[in-house]
Amino acid sequence: MGSLKKLALAGAAVIVTVPAALAADMPLMPPPPPQPECCGGWYLRGDIGFSSEQAGNFHEDGLIPPPTSVQNVASGFETGGIFRLGVGYQFSPWLRADITGEYRSPATWQSMDITNSGGTLIPEQVIVHKSEIVALANVYADLGTWWCVTPFIGAGVGFAGVKLANFQETAPFTFNPQQNPNPNPIMANNFASDNVQWNFAWALHAGLSYKVTPSMSVELAYRYLNMGSAQSGAIVGFLNNPQGTVFHIDNITSQDFTLGVRWMLQPEAPPPAYPLVRKG
Repeated sequence: MGSLKKLALAGAAVIVTVPAALAADMPLMPPPPPQPECCGGWYLRGDIGFSSEQAGNFHEDGLIPPPTSVQNVASGFETGGIFRLGVGYQFSPWLRADITGEYRSPATWQSMDITNSGGTLIPEQVIVHKSEIVALANVYADLGTWWCVTPFIGAGVGFAGVKLANFQETAPFTFNPQQNPNPNPIMANNFASDNVQWNFAWALHAGLSYKVTPSMSVELAYRYLNMGSAQSGAIVGFLNNPQGTVFHIDNITSQDFTLGVRWMLQPEAPPPAYPLVRKG
């Protein structure tokens, strides 16, 4: 009977001791610290898109005598391409800023006017190619993230170099029938040298970004851009005779739509590794 009691006590000691020993070898796992929603740091960006541009006014300065009136029949820009690169910094989960430089491919301007010159109505067509180089410093507010999608708004300021090239002005010229009975008109062509005008530029941004990986986001954006005015070189006739005039396009604005990618240069920090902790 005494032997059975000793055996039972020994078995109970083993049952109690083994789990305690195993528990001593298990790692202590404190709760992980909260991770930041976004890692700050530098990023690169690249964008492509297209522009829909408008002009506030256009005119030819220096005409002597000035026309009695000018009636515009049609005018406007064709669509141009946008190619942009930039570098920026993410300050916090909701604030970032970048500096961008872009080339805007030529968008042809065409206008058709009817000029009243002393009672003579003369139809005139102007064709000119416009392109820009734009540099902006931008700041953005990210408005929160839902299912990896982040809406944002922003604003930017900088400068724009607006180039007018390949200017051509065409107008039919009819001899006075009292002096020449030939009713067939001839075409009078005017040309101008290329010219670049540098202006203050500003922009407003809005869009959505989608986080594809921890270090890469895709961005779909809209931008309203004001680039100032443009001016041609001095206008000359087809015999290279100076006309004493220049062509202006005032208050050039653009509604831009772009698709871009942002790459974070610093990868997100890995989760902390907890060491094995033993008692004793």
